Amino acid sequence: MTLLVTGSAGFIGSCFVRQHFDYSVEPIVSLDALTYAGHLSTLAPVAAKSQHFFVHASIGDVEAVRAILKEHKPRAIVNFAAESHVDRSILGPGAFIETNVVGTYRLLECAREYWNSLTGDAKNAFRFLHVSTDEVYGTLGPDDAPFAETNRYEPNSPYSASKAASDHLVRAWHHTYGLPVITTNCSNNYGPYHFPEKLIPLCIMNALNGKQLPVYGDGQQIRDWLFVEDHTRGIRAALEQGSVGETYNIGGWNEKANLDVVRLICSLLDELQPRADGISYSTQIAFVTDRPGHDRRYAIDARKIERELGWKPAETFETGIQKTVRWYLANQAWVDEVTAAR
Repeated sequence: MTLLVTGSAGFIGSCFVRQHFDYSVEPIVSLDALTYAGHLSTLAPVAAKSQHFFVHASIGDVEAVRAILKEHKPRAIVNFAAESHVDRSILGPGAFIETNVVGTYRLLECAREYWNSLTGDAKNAFRFLHVSTDEVYGTLGPDDAPFAETNRYEPNSPYSASKAASDHLVRAWHHTYGLPVITTNCSNNYGPYHFPEKLIPLCIMNALNGKQLPVYGDGQQIRDWLFVEDHTRGIRAALEQGSVGETYNIGGWNEKANLDVVRLICSLLDELQPRADGISYSTQIAFVTDRPGHDRRYAIDARKIERELGWKPAETFETGIQKTVRWYLANQAWVDEVTAAR
């Protein structure tokens, strides 16, 4: 029994791999292209394990994927591999189309070819789990109900459009070819090993380095924040217990305005590592020109996965953000390493 985990050296994928070995001795084959946001250091805690095998390749490398499937014969593919930063998708959408759309298509074709080669229990047990985002649903008004699995897709950025396309491909490969797929759509993740271009790690590191803490527009964009270890537990629940062809939304039940998140980070840093001059880190907050097409609000209705699979988040935002800030304070060398490499 083996799992193939793609995008395994990224933020969420690496958390899944590290967490897996807390529960299981089942081998994992890690596949990652090691782009700017993927780093082997995220897998360092499990690098010495004999059950962990790393392959440096992209999901679009058909020969590499076929070789893995032929040699290791995994019981499931868990697909985290994606370009995921909205700002980068606005500046250069081509990479997002190539990885998230074309790459997913190629991975699906390899999975279909492999699944068709299986027989009996191995074929019946095989799963392709595709990890996606709440951004495919578009944006919510202040009084709208949170996104449910039945919401229609209304992506508003090149990133979310590319993920929506990948979700549609996964659905089509199930309905057309019978490939046993499961899709998960998550809200905004945060936690250790997050590449410091996203809001929370960027603000932590900018604060410590005396830089501005950039907040788009008025800072009132609302996101549902999900601690990464809660997310990967939800993915595991979907993989092991989820129904083929189903979608499960995974959210933290933690809607927060971006400005409030930044202010809370400042408050925690004031307590844990105060500035030498005694002034609050909040004085470094700077409002900057808003992102084009910036979605105003995301929120996930996670009742289905709780009702059907028994999953719910263990962390509140207050407990998760404290763990996150403490991790970055203790691991500034990791940030220096991954940012110097890009």
